[in-house]
Amino acid sequence: MISVNTKIHDKFSLECKIAYKARRKVKANSYQLNTWIFIPNSLDINASTYNREDFYKDIRTNIRLITPVFLMREIASEEAVPLHNLETAMKHLASSPTRSNIAEYEYQIKMFSAIFKSAIRDQLAYIYNAAQVDDKEQLVKDFLKDVEDILNKYRKLATIIKTPTVTQVVYDYYSFGDEFMTNLTEKELFGLLNKFKHQNEIELMNTLKPLIFEVLENEKQHKISCNFMQVEPESSTKNKDLIFRLGALKKYVESDLFINAKKKRDGVFVEQVYLSIAAGISMVFATAIAFSFQQTYGNLTMPFFVALVVSYMLKDRIKELTRFYLAQKISTKYYDNKTTISIKEKEIGVTKEGFDFILDANIPKDILRVRNRIPLIEADNRYANEKIILFRKTVTINRKMLDNSSNYNIDGIVEIVRFNLLSFMRKTDNPEVPLFVLDEDSQVEKIMGIKNYYLNIILQYNHDEEENYKRYRVGFNRDGINSITEMKS
Repeated sequence: MISVNTKIHDKFSLECKIAYKARRKVKANSYQLNTWIFIPNSLDINASTYNREDFYKDIRTNIRLITPVFLMREIASEEAVPLHNLETAMKHLASSPTRSNIAEYEYQIKMFSAIFKSAIRDQLAYIYNAAQVDDKEQLVKDFLKDVEDILNKYRKLATIIKTPTVTQVVYDYYSFGDEFMTNLTEKELFGLLNKFKHQNEIELMNTLKPLIFEVLENEKQHKISCNFMQVEPESSTKNKDLIFRLGALKKYVESDLFINAKKKRDGVFVEQVYLSIAAGISMVFATAIAFSFQQTYGNLTMPFFVALVVSYMLKDRIKELTRFYLAQKISTKYYDNKTTISIKEKEIGVTKEGFDFILDANIPKDILRVRNRIPLIEADNRYANEKIILFRKTVTINRKMLDNSSNYNIDGIVEIVRFNLLSFMRKTDNPEVPLFVLDEDSQVEKIMGIKNYYLNIILQYNHDEEENYKRYRVGFNRDGINSITEMKS
């Protein structure tokens, strides 16, 4: 199964999270994802101005494991798997601080913190979007109780490793997890207050506010006691050190979820074969000309000399034309890059990716149906066609190797793709355009409008012979990306 979530990452980048969930009864799970990007002709993005290397410079990809799924109440319970795994690792560390025990202890701290983050996110998303209004008050109360229970149980485990056998450096790993979770709790609780404020659930917010403030105050006091950094409202540096530390803690916690990915060019052998074929064809032509003129005019004659010069001139052109023709034919069957996905030096899967510009006449009918051009665009295409990029990707996951990689049940992998659009904005016009109307006094009034450009992006993905489509409309101008809308396909 494939699930896709796309959003604006920053002013100039889109972010697409693609989750590949691997079936447990299938040894090798295979997925295919085609991304079709329809580009207005006015942006001057085409095969001659935007090549393969440019595209891969604009794409940044990270691959990580899907975080194991636990409910908040599951983590807080006495039989909690994440808490049990962490406690066991800490006891082994305290009794025998070997290199392998230290690595396992650090791994369990990171996994516990990442699972806590995922559980908070999912529980709050349910409260915001799915829960009935009458249930929200009790759900938030239960949520606050679970948060406090989880944090208290984690903090009680500190006594296990407060021993002479555990160095300060190793103990700091535990503190990093604690600091990450208290910062995360503060962030999500402030977000909870803000969300209810925007949803105009005033009575609910007034009822819950004292309970939320109590948890926030407890976390503040815990930060003070542990000398953790806090937000300073009057900071002369605008809290830049705190922001840096928040980012470093996030990367530290999630580092064990990210997977080693070794990328290399794909189809290198095939490329050498067609280059050799092109060289051979050009050599056959040149040799045939030379032999023909030699037999007719002899060795030391002017016609034979001219024939040698002309055949040499044409040989290189024939070689290039043949190479180009074969490359075009082969490019749709082979990929640009091949990435090996590994955990602890054990290969669990492979991804391949390829980039091409595609002619409108070669677009599958289903893609054109999903694109659903309006009549004005269709009319304009007769004179200035949209340019179309196809980004192909295949993913293969070995279920058995994935299961052997962790003592948690891992559903699959997540690919986080960020696509920078600065190259597409380079030739855009001024974002503000003057417009004119008559005011109430019949005077000409000048108002400024916004000029936007739109990319239409279609994701075509399939797994187990089930094909799905998603279409997004991305609005942007020289100032950056300003909208992304999922369209009905």
